[in-house]
Amino acid sequence: MNLNRGIQWPVAIAIAILGVFSLGIWTVMFALKSPVQESKIYMETYQSVNKNVNDIIKANIKFDKKYTVEYTSKGLDQNAAVVQYKLTDKKSNPINSAKISIVLTRPNIHTYDVKLENPTVSDGVYTFQKVKLPKAGRWDIMAKVVVGDDYKFYNLKADTRIKEVHEY
Repeated sequence: MNLNRGIQWPVAIAIAILGVFSLGIWTVMFALKSPVQESKIYMETYQSVNKNVNDIIKANIKFDKKYTVEYTSKGLDQNAAVVQYKLTDKKSNPINSAKISIVLTRPNIHTYDVKLENPTVSDGVYTFQKVKLPKAGRWDIMAKVVVGDDYKFYNLKADTRIKEVHEY
């Protein structure tokens, strides 16, 4: 095909526009296949956390001055996951009157979230009943501990495949 100089540039521009348009369509199709998951690191929407982040940080500092929270589970088992926390004041006296909310969640996806409620409490140790986790692998254990007006968010990572390892 012998194109004269007057038609080469319009053809090149049209091909470039079609290429950009095609890449735009491909990007949208790819994004629809892998939707974005909102972060719920403090068990709230990111908008709420963004609005109240300074209050959350101050509350965590205030809580840490009065209380100690310790993760005491022996490991995270996929078929019978038991979550335990020990709560004491700074003089090592057990606190049995706290309210603890737990969410077990996979990193970056909330499809498999498991909420734990109504723990048994004995000598400051809060034990949540056994639960079967839908998948093996890494899990985030997010907790909100409330004692009176004081509260703290507590987040750690555990793995059902390596029971003795967890990360704060």
